[in-house]
Amino acid sequence: MSKYIYFLFRIFAWIVGSILVVIIAGIGILAYINSAPAWPRGKQGLERGIEQQDDGSVLIEIFQGESASQVGKRLAAAGLIRSALVWNLVSRFSKEPIKAGFYSIHTPESLLELHQRVTLGQQLQIRVTIPEGVTLSKIALIFEQAGICESRDFMLAATNRELLETYHIPNSTFEGYLFPDTYLFPKGFQAAKIITHMAETFFTKLKMVNPEAMSLSPQQLHEKVILASIIEREYRVDDEAPLMASVFYNRLTIGMALQSCATVEYVISEIQGKPHPEVLYYKDIAIQNPYNTYIRPGLPPGPISNPGLVALRAVFYPAQTNFLYFRLVDPNEGRHRFSKTLDEHLKAGVLYVKGRAGNK
Repeated sequence: MSKYIYFLFRIFAWIVGSILVVIIAGIGILAYINSAPAWPRGKQGLERGIEQQDDGSVLIEIFQGESASQVGKRLAAAGLIRSALVWNLVSRFSKEPIKAGFYSIHTPESLLELHQRVTLGQQLQIRVTIPEGVTLSKIALIFEQAGICESRDFMLAATNRELLETYHIPNSTFEGYLFPDTYLFPKGFQAAKIITHMAETFFTKLKMVNPEAMSLSPQQLHEKVILASIIEREYRVDDEAPLMASVFYNRLTIGMALQSCATVEYVISEIQGKPHPEVLYYKDIAIQNPYNTYIRPGLPPGPISNPGLVALRAVFYPAQTNFLYFRLVDPNEGRHRFSKTLDEHLKAGVLYVKGRAGNK
């Protein structure tokens, strides 16, 4: 009887041992499969949509509509994961969809880490700074040069009627309503989403400037934005922006033309497509165009730039003065001379325009 029990014990021990060996081996195999493989070196194009960058990182593009299985095959072929089969099993059990876009990996990642990255949508983020006073067309070029979206797509989104109506903007474009700031967007991001995010930022900042701004009618707010866009292109020193707002409000009150150099610059560089002028001549201020506030009284048809906080604050909180004129007198310091009479103004010097914000 004791021999029989001993025999059964040995069989049981052998079975348990075998199971443990299989489990340990399985764990080892899975750990190996999940581990991050060493990246191949010296290859720029590892696989379609997968490229090694100059800094050694790997840029992965997951295409719109691509299945988890297709992604796994490309990653395995590029040597970024050890098993497409295990990738597929993980994808099936996670039930989380893989998100299209661009992903930048700076060090080798395990299969599970990489899978989590693409299901969470942790895409490559590109930092882009939009300067104050830049125009729509220049913003479009900034995003294109950064590789975020095509300039053409951006301009199409910026003139989308349905999108404009969403924000009750009484204009044919988003000019003036895209807040200048530093943004993070993934490569290949949709232009409409960029426009939406920048517009949302604009209205958020506007509420910070004046909580009652949103109670204005769309047309009333539009007029404020137009004036802010002009001030943005005129001022160079922050403390002069409210003074400029005062000058323009005083002129509007008495029906006097704004005579803003910035509006003429907009006509020349944005409408006529010519180089940004450094100095304005009398032939320039005589150009026949609705945006030329030298020959057309009142506000121009729309904003001429995208204003920042200083200009927005100035239109809501202008200085209280009797000034009707201002002119740049110190290009190095950016200082202007403010005058009540034309005689004082004529003594101030030549006409300058503001050359900044990438609008040259």
